[in-house]
Amino acid sequence: MRLIATCSFTIGMTLAATCMAQEWEAGGAFGFGVIKNATIDNPSGSVTAGFDDRFAAGAVIGQDLYQHLSGELRYTFRDNDLVLKSGAQKINMDGDSHLVHYDLLFHALPKSSRIRPYGAAGAGIRLFRGTGHEYTDQPFSDFAFLTTTKEVKPLISVGAGVKAKVSDRTLLRIDFREYISPFPENLFTVAPGAKIHGWLYDSVPMVGVSFVF
Repeated sequence: MRLIATCSFTIGMTLAATCMAQEWEAGGAFGFGVIKNATIDNPSGSVTAGFDDRFAAGAVIGQDLYQHLSGELRYTFRDNDLVLKSGAQKINMDGDSHLVHYDLLFHALPKSSRIRPYGAAGAGIRLFRGTGHEYTDQPFSDFAFLTTTKEVKPLISVGAGVKAKVSDRTLLRIDFREYISPFPENLFTVAPGAKIHGWLYDSVPMVGVSFVF
């Protein structure tokens, strides 16, 4: 029993020391996203379907796991109006989306460096919402109708960035993420004879500040 107690104490102290040695990071960021949308076509032609380019805001909590590897959980809010457009004609409706994902960051330089470029890859989910008012007489109704619906889709996250120390406990971050997800068909009720083609590709550069503890 004494040996078991001694081993348990040793393991506990080792784990505690390991956790204390690892640095945690928490912060926020703001940016602007540009989306490559999908297409809806029918026998008469096609329209672009998806979301307007709008602002982004988010939060992150991460942990330095090793000298060149860290992991972080990210939340991003995207102001995303639903849109159908063709040429100069356009119809939209208020909407937004909420992204939650976990990324692994591969740092080019060790933790002691003041400037650390990195690549990132991860996955998560994206909640799409139509929050405006549905139209009773909507343009492009022969392609699709915009709806006040919610839909969750899987999300792939890839990107890059750089962390720069402005003090021992403060980081300035510049991040770029490419968010890839299937098209949320439930928000766009497709008309008979029309079909949706393509995924959503959301390019989001952000600037933020994080605090190390």
